[in-house]
Amino acid sequence: MGKCAYYITASGLAERGRNDIPSELKSSEHLIYSSPATLSFNSPGAKGFGVKRAGLSVPDSVMLLVSPACCGRNTSLFRTNPEYRDRFFFLLLDETDIVTGRHLSKIPEAVKEICEGLEKKPSSVMICITCIDALLGTDMERVCRKATDYAGVPTVPCYMYALTREKRLPPMAAVRKSVYSLLEKQERNSRDMNIMGYFTPLDDDCELYPLMKSIGIKNIREISRCNNIDEYKMLSRANFSLVLDPEARYAAQDMQERLGIPFIELLRLYRPEKIHNQYNLLGKALGKDIDDSEYYEKAKKRIDSFRSRYGGISFSVGEIMKGDPFEVSLMLAENGFEVKEIFGTVGDMNFPYIKKLAEISPETRIYSNMSPTMLGFVPEKVDCFIGCDSGYYHPSERGIEWSQDSEPFGFAGVVRLFDELEEAMK
Repeated sequence: MGKCAYYITASGLAERGRNDIPSELKSSEHLIYSSPATLSFNSPGAKGFGVKRAGLSVPDSVMLLVSPACCGRNTSLFRTNPEYRDRFFFLLLDETDIVTGRHLSKIPEAVKEICEGLEKKPSSVMICITCIDALLGTDMERVCRKATDYAGVPTVPCYMYALTREKRLPPMAAVRKSVYSLLEKQERNSRDMNIMGYFTPLDDDCELYPLMKSIGIKNIREISRCNNIDEYKMLSRANFSLVLDPEARYAAQDMQERLGIPFIELLRLYRPEKIHNQYNLLGKALGKDIDDSEYYEKAKKRIDSFRSRYGGISFSVGEIMKGDPFEVSLMLAENGFEVKEIFGTVGDMNFPYIKKLAEISPETRIYSNMSPTMLGFVPEKVDCFIGCDSGYYHPSERGIEWSQDSEPFGFAGVVRLFDELEEAMK
C-alpha cells in the first residue's frame, strides 16, 4: 500500500470504462478501511435508518433483537430516545445457543412473553437477527410463522446481515420488504397512491405533493406518515406507488405480485433539467400533463442567485448525504462551480454521471472511502464541502452534512440545498 490515498481523475475513470474500474475502488478486492465515512455505509445498524430503526416503521410494532451481546449493545442506545424506549427487546445468545441452535425454540416463547407483558398489544413483532443466523442458515420465515401462531401477533424477520451488503438483496432492501409485508390485499382506489423508498416523509414543501394532486390524486400515503396500524393498512388501497429509492424496488415488486399495485421509479436528482424531464415522463406514464414550470423556474433562479455570490468557490463532495455524489457534482460543474474531489462508490447507476463529468471537469479526483489507502489522505484546500464524510476529511472548512432525517426531493430539494449552502458560506 502506498503512502498516499489512491484516487483517479474523472477523465481517467471515464476512459477505463465501467468494466475496468480500478481494484482500489472495489471493496471486494481488498480489506475495507472503516473510517467514520464508512461506519454508516458498512453496518446496516450503525447510523441513521439502519435495519433496527427501519424495522420499526410499522406503527405500534416492537422489535426483538436476537443476537450475541456484542451486537445488542449498540441497540441499547436507541432506548434513550423516548419514541423507542418501550419498543426494543433482547434475546441474547450464548455459545451453547449458537452451537446447538437452541435459541430458535426460544424465539416464539420470547415473542409471546413480550406481547403478554405490554399494556397495549403490539401490531406486529419484528425479529431482528444478525450474521450469526446467516452463517447457520436459519430458516427465519419458518421461525416467524411459528411465533405468529404461538403469540397470536404477526411476526416478521428483519435481516441485519452486514455480510450481504453487496449482494443482490442487501439488508436495507430486505428490511423495506419486511415493513410492507404485513399489508393485505384490498380494493384499490384510483385516486390513491403511495410514496415508497424512505423511512421519513418528504419535506412538506416538496412540489411532488401539489403536482400529484393537480392530476387528480386525492390520497398520497407514506409509511412514515402513518400514525397507527389502520392508516398503515390503507397503503394497500393505492392505485400505484412511486418508488424514490432503488432499495425499495424489491418491496414494490413484492407488493405488485401480492397486492396488484404497480409502481413507477423516480430518482432523487439535483439537476433541474433532469428533474423537469423526469416529471414529464411521469406524466406520460400516468396519461396526464404535469405542469412543473413554476417549481422549475424557482429552482433555476435559486442556483443563479447562489452562483452570482459564490460562483468561484470549490467543492469537495462526499457520499454520506441525501443524493448521489456524482450527480450532485455534475450539477455543480454544469453550473460553473469547481469540484475538486468526490468520495464515492462507483457503480453502473452513477457511471453515466462520471462520463459527463469527465467532459466538464476532467481533473476532478475520485476517492473511495473504503480503500485502506485513505489512511494516507492529505486534504487540499476547498471552499465548501457537502456530505458528512467530506466534512470529516475537511474539518476546518465550511460546508453542510446534508444527511438529515427529513427527505429533500425534486426542485424543493435543490432550493433547500442551496439555501443551506448559502447559510454555511455566510
